[in-house]
Amino acid sequence: MALDKTADEIKMDTSNLFREEVVTDRKVGTIRILTPIKPDGTLDDSRERIHVGETQIMTQMGALPLAFQLECETLAEAVEKFAAGAQVAVEHAMQELQKMRQEASSSIVLPDSVPPGLAGGGKLKMP
Repeated sequence: MALDKTADEIKMDTSNLFREEVVTDRKVGTIRILTPIKPDGTLDDSRERIHVGETQIMTQMGALPLAFQLECETLAEAVEKFAAGAQVAVEHAMQELQKMRQEASSSIVLPDSVPPGLAGGGKLKMP
């Protein structure tokens, strides 16, 4: 969150509240179940429950967290679809990393000519 936000800008959106429940197998990842609620805490049946899978993969730079929405209605479906969702998230992350590498390598600027003062192959004259 930016430090220059005003009190009005950091006010919670009362039309978009969710109660969160976390389910984990303590090995592979977690599933966050976001249940829509009204400002008084009662269930909001006009909105759908959201299931979000979370896991991490190890890279050369360390752990890379991944989060992905699971299209399902029940926890059992979320558990069943977790592996496929994680695989798609891994593939997407690898594509993004490759894109970032390409952008970084294409931003290296090489001079068109030898800088002034280094004419003659950069050899120094000794007195």
